[in-house]
Parts: sequence; C-alpha cells; structure tokens
Amino acid sequence: MKKFIWCLLAIGSIAPVAFAGTETYGGKEMKQVAPPPCPEWYADNEFNIGVWGTYLFTGNDARDDRYIDGDHAWGGGVDAKYFFHRYFGVGIEGWAVDARRGFIRDNDGDPITFPNSGNDHRGVGAVLGTLTLRYPFHCSRFSPYVFGGGGAIFGGGERRSFDESDGDFPNDDTRTKAIGQFGGGLEIRITPHIGWVNDFSWNVVDGPQNNFGMVRSGINFAF
Repeated sequence: MKKFIWCLLAIGSIAPVAFAGTETYGGKEMKQVAPPPCPEWYADNEFNIGVWGTYLFTGNDARDDRYIDGDHAWGGGVDAKYFFHRYFGVGIEGWAVDARRGFIRDNDGDPITFPNSGNDHRGVGAVLGTLTLRYPFHCSRFSPYVFGGGGAIFGGGERRSFDESDGDFPNDDTRTKAIGQFGGGLEIRITPHIGWVNDFSWNVVDGPQNNFGMVRSGINFAF
C-alpha cells in the first residue's frame, strides 16, 4: 500500500513539469502578440513642396525704409525642399508681395499747398536657396524647424526726387540686391503627406534701413 501511495505522489510531481511548455486557455493555446509600431509622420528621405501666404513688415517706419518703401505688404510664395535622413533639407524658395506705398503730389508744384495723396502698387519679390534643420518628435505629428538662406531680392529700392517743373515725385529704376534670411517655425502633419506650416523669418537686405520680418502660413506636401 505504501508503494502505491509513493507512486501516486511521484506521478503528481512529474505531471506539471510535463505540461509546462504549453499555456492553454479554454482549450486553445495563448500566444503573446507584440503591440503594433506607432505611426511615423515624417520620412527619412522626403521631397516637400510648400505653398503659403505671407505678411511682411519693415524694420523701419515707412518714410525711412529704403527698399520696400512702406511699412508692410501682403503676398505669397512657394518652396521646394529635399530632406536627407529625416532631419536635414536643402531647397529653393520664391515669393512676391504687393508693396503698396503712399505718395503726395501737388498740382502747382508746391509740396505743401493743396496736397493730393494716394497709393501706388508694385511687386517686390525674392528667390533664395535654403538650408533647413527639422526635428520631428517620435510618433508625433509635430516637427519644429529652423532655416536660413540667401539669394536676391528685386522690385524695390527706388529713389524719389521732387521735380519742380511738374510738381511730381518721379522714381528711378528698381534695384536688385542681395538678401539673407534666417528663422524658425513648426509643421503639423495632418496626414503623412500633408502638413500645416507656420514660421517667422528675419530678412537682411544689402544696404542701410532695408531689413524686414516675414510671417508665413501655408500647406506643405510631402512625397
């Protein structure tokens, strides 16, 4: 009888070890499933095309600015960039604004008596090469960025002088000047291929009293 009891105890101790390799639940095997990876909204190698509106404001009063010849302007632009390894991008941008300015004319040649004031419109634009550094947050739609560039600006820089013969202020030709740009902003991806961008840049134009700030907002398309 004692031998029989010892045999039962031995079988009972071996059985859990024999069945420990397979975990069952309700007659079915349970397998551990890894969680799905989080979505990445920015690719390692990516071509971007941006379309945006812009507001420009000069660093000087309208009467003192020597290139825009006003205190603000509205316009728009486009840019194209290629990003290497997710973080670094090189590109080109172009923009144009309606640089409205005021004037005063006098019918009898006297700039003080009987003034007639008004506005005239002319386009000012620029083309620049750019370098962008962005930092997309992992598994996030948000990517802050900084950028800088250089190129040429055209359409402004006219000089006005009073003509006593007809009481007018004629302008000489516009001037093309070198321009440098630096700024920063934030992109928010709506989808992996469409983003909303907002940024600010400070633009330095060759010569005194020419600099201006620029605020931009628009849509970025990523391929």
